[in-house]
Amino acid sequence: MTSVMICDDESRMLSDISGFVSESIKDCKISAFLNGTELISAISNEKCDILLLDIDMPQLSGLDIAERISALDEKPLLIFVTGHDELVYDSLRFHPFGFVRKSFLESELAAALKDAVEDLSSKDKHFCFRSSDGNVKLPLDDILYFESDGNYIKLFTKKEKYRFRDTVSSLESSLSQNGFVRIHKGFLVNQAAVKVINAEECVLTDNTHLHIGRSYSESAKKQLMRYMLR
Repeated sequence: MTSVMICDDESRMLSDISGFVSESIKDCKISAFLNGTELISAISNEKCDILLLDIDMPQLSGLDIAERISALDEKPLLIFVTGHDELVYDSLRFHPFGFVRKSFLESELAAALKDAVEDLSSKDKHFCFRSSDGNVKLPLDDILYFESDGNYIKLFTKKEKYRFRDTVSSLESSLSQNGFVRIHKGFLVNQAAVKVINAEECVLTDNTHLHIGRSYSESAKKQLMRYMLR
């Protein structure tokens, strides 16, 4: 079941958003809050997969709440809902999953929720392979990147490294729909693990530096930037 929390200081808007969520996500638990204090208390003690958060609220603003949530070990997918487009730029530092304008609530919220559910579903997917140690099953979310090693592949997570027989091209074919991007003839990277992109390389969340091949540069950077800026 998908857990969705909504916070907006306008009761009518809170009701409208709750209705759209229940129509868009079949199996979900919805918790609605009229102020940030109650939300902070709840989200600190309960699971939250998706958080729909108004930016402009009295006492605790959406930005204040996002600041506090950034310290959580398990962070929800944050979608800001706002009637003030000018505040969107201030919120970018929190790397929200998306934005919804209240004036286009129905169309934009439906699209944002669809993307969020798909993102959550991808986190439940696994990659299976056979190494010298036996059969291995890893959550896709744990994988940082794959590196070609002759007729073998080296797979890197934050804590472990594996080696198995395969090709980067074959992995690209099977994993491109799950957010893995070919940045070089020898590298396939998890877009969620990319922290910085510059002219010739990308830097991952564990500070690994990977070279971006010239023939892959344009398409790889476009896809990675689209993911980082969404």
